[in-house]
Formats: sequence, structure tokens, C-alpha cells
Amino acid sequence: MNKAELVAAVAAKAEVSKVEAAKVIDAALDAAVEALKNGETVQLVGYATLSVVEKAARNGINPATKQPIVIPAKKAVKFKAGAKLAL
Repeated sequence: MNKAELVAAVAAKAEVSKVEAAKVIDAALDAAVEALKNGETVQLVGYATLSVVEKAARNGINPATKQPIVIPAKKAVKFKAGAKLAL
């Protein structure tokens, strides 16, 4: 399912226009991204938990040249599925 299909599905279930559904989805995603940028955890109880984790620097290999490289430390989003997402 892509974003357009999600917007259409939400619009149909909530009985609102696709424009309104798109605004709500965009606002919810923007709020989640902002919270993650601030180091907060986003919990959608029963569905998912999103959090920021620190990935340490590590050694790797450049696949084109086979030379060793250092992959720098970075932050990443961790996704943990909730009970309602168990398939």
C-alpha cells in the first residue's frame, strides 16, 4: 500500500474527503517525525513503537574498491511492532 492508497482507505473508513484524509495523515506523520527528532519515543499502543537509537561507528568494506572504510556513527529509527500487527 502506498500513500495514495492509504489516503483513499482512510477517507473511505472515516467518510471524509481524500484531501481531508491526506491532511490528517500528513499532520500525524509530521508530528511523529518531530517527536523523533526531539529524541522522544512515539507509542501507538497496540500497533507500534518508534524510537531513536544510536548506531556506533564500525568498520566496513567499500564494495567497489574492497578497501576498508569506517562507517560513521549515526542515529536510526527503531520500529517495534505491537500486538495488533501480529500476523
